[in-house]
Amino acid sequence: MKKTALAISLGLACLTSLNTYATTYLSAKAMVDVNSGKLIKSPLISIDNGQITAVQSNKQPSLKDGDKHIQLLELTLVPGLMDMHVHLTSDPTVPRSERIGQSIPRKAIKAAHFAEKTLYAGFTTLRNLGAEGYSVIAVRDGINAGDIVGPRIWAAGPSLGVTGGHCDNNRLPPEMKYTAEGVADGPWAVRAKVRENIKYGANAIKLCATGGVFSKGTKVGIQQYSQDEMNAIVDEAHLRGLTVAAHAHGTSGIKAAIVAGVDSVEHVSFVDDEAIKLAKKHGTWFSMDIYNTEYTLAFGEQNGVAEENLNKERQVSKKQRDSFNRAVKAGVNMVFGTDAAIYPHGDNAKQFSRMVEFGMTPLQALQSATINSAKLLKADDQLGQIKSGFLADIIAVKGNPLENIAVLEDVQFVMKDGKVFK
Repeated sequence: MKKTALAISLGLACLTSLNTYATTYLSAKAMVDVNSGKLIKSPLISIDNGQITAVQSNKQPSLKDGDKHIQLLELTLVPGLMDMHVHLTSDPTVPRSERIGQSIPRKAIKAAHFAEKTLYAGFTTLRNLGAEGYSVIAVRDGINAGDIVGPRIWAAGPSLGVTGGHCDNNRLPPEMKYTAEGVADGPWAVRAKVRENIKYGANAIKLCATGGVFSKGTKVGIQQYSQDEMNAIVDEAHLRGLTVAAHAHGTSGIKAAIVAGVDSVEHVSFVDDEAIKLAKKHGTWFSMDIYNTEYTLAFGEQNGVAEENLNKERQVSKKQRDSFNRAVKAGVNMVFGTDAAIYPHGDNAKQFSRMVEFGMTPLQALQSATINSAKLLKADDQLGQIKSGFLADIIAVKGNPLENIAVLEDVQFVMKDGKVFK
C-alpha cells in the first residue's frame, strides 16, 4: 500500500509539474504592434504562466502534452485596453438622490458587477479614481485573490477635496452634519488624508483641484485646493511611491495641479497655451473624457440628473473637445480616460472614435489606452504591448483598428494574465 501511495503521489507531482510548464499558443489573422504602428500578419504568441515568452509570425507551434493552441484566424490581436478614469461603484441609470441611500457593501457589489462587464468589453486594466468606503479596493483585492472576475485595478480611496467642494457631498441639509470621507483642508490635513488612503490600501491618489459638473453648488472653472495644499498632497503621495490624478476643469486649477507635480490631469476642459506649455514641460499626462457628454445630454434628464448639472455639462462639452484638439496638436502626453459611470460601464471603447474625430490618428488613440496608460502607471515594462516578457493581456477584434478604430467597440476575445475570459 505504501508503494502504491508513493507511486500515486509521484504521478500527481509529475502531472502538476507538466501543467505548470504547459504552454498556451495564440495565433490569429493579424496583430497590432502598438509601439511601431505596424500590423503583423499571422502572429504566433507563446504564453507560459500568464506571461508572453515569444512573439513570432508565420510559424506553427510544436505542441507537447498539456499545451494548448488557440486559433483566432479571422481576428486581429490587440493588447488589453486600459481606462485610466472610471468609477465602478456608480450607475448612471440610478439618480444621485437614490445613490445616497446605498450602503458601502451594496456599492462594492455594484463595482464587482461593473468590473466584470468592463473586462468583457476588452479593458484588462483600470484606474478607479475615487470610491466611498474603500469599496473598490476590496473589489480589486477580490479580483487579485481569484474570488471574482475583473480587470487589474489601480484604486484610489476616497477622493481628496475641500469642504463644500466637488469631492464633498453637498446634497444633504446642514443638520445632518455630513462630510465626505475624503475632505481635508490645509497642507498637514491633506497629508494625513493621503496617509489614511494608503493605510487602507489605495495604490493611487485622486484630488479635486476645481469644481465639477456633477456636484451641487460648485462651479466647474473655479479652483478649490490652494497651491500649498496640492503641493502637500503630491509630495506625500510621491514620497510613498503612488501616482496622483487631479480632477481639474478650470484653467487655474489645471495649472496649479501641473505645477504641484501631479501625474495626470483629468477632464482638462478649459485649457490655455500656458497650461499646455506647463504640461509639456512637466511631462504631465492629460486624461480627457470627451465621449460621455453625449450620453449625459441624451439621457441625463431621464436618469434624474439635475438641471444644474445638465447646464454645467452644456458649458463644458464643446470647450473640452476644443481643448482636446489643441492638446493633441501640441503633442501633450495623452492617456485614455472615460469617467465611466457618467455613462454605462462596458461602453468605454465608444470614446476611441471621438478621439479620432477630434484630432487623433487611430494609432494615437490606441496608444493612449495601451503604451501611454502603462507609462502613467509606471508599468510599461509589463503592460500595454504584446511583447516577450510582458503579461499576457490580449484581446481580439474583427478588422484592423489602425484603419477603423470603432472595431474596438466589439471585442470578440479577452485574455488577461494568460487566462481566457471571453
